Amino acid sequence: MKAQRWRITFAKTEEMRFTGHLDLILTWERTFRRSGLPLSYSEGFNPRPVINLAAPLPLGFTSKAELGDFWLSETVPEKSFSSALKAALPPGLEIMQIEEIVSIHGNKLPTLVESARYRISLEESYPELAARIADLLAARSLPRERKGKAYDLRPLIQSLSLVKSHNSTTPKELETQLSLLPGATGRPDEVLKALDLDPLKARICRIKINLKPDPSKS
Repeated sequence: MKAQRWRITFAKTEEMRFTGHLDLILTWERTFRRSGLPLSYSEGFNPRPVINLAAPLPLGFTSKAELGDFWLSETVPEKSFSSALKAALPPGLEIMQIEEIVSIHGNKLPTLVESARYRISLEESYPELAARIADLLAARSLPRERKGKAYDLRPLIQSLSLVKSHNSTTPKELETQLSLLPGATGRPDEVLKALDLDPLKARICRIKINLKPDPSKS
């Protein structure tokens, strides 16, 4: 039974950067068990926790802005919900914001996702990086291949820019906003490859997930 719906914005930090999507869901389920909060479960022979995470985060990435919807089988006041959950969190998860969603049966969170913004920290400086970015953004198409299928990366890049550094004349950070739609998902590591940069020499953090207007919150 679903009695209440909470939306949580959370960080996935270094301790959990190599935890996959399904294991992350299991981690949240265990966290709710430790908290004593009445997480709702599906009915049937194999009950599942009623949890919706907005979008999978690739292995090796961190995040300051993951989104998850969690349903409870009983109504719990916000203060009690927040304190119990924060006390049960494992290393690698941090709660940034909690809000109650009025419509229990409203739109599922993954259907609301439009795009995501990423901050990319580079290990090395590249004096010519601004020119590489300009060339990439000026390109009409950027043919790439993912899992054996050809696709065009260019329309998936909504923005790409250097982040000004106060400590160096050569910026070592990028920000990019990429499409995060079914069948049209841009990946920041693929943007790095298109810039002729090694993704293994970069740290990638998702800093925002952009959603469509959600009537469930009204």
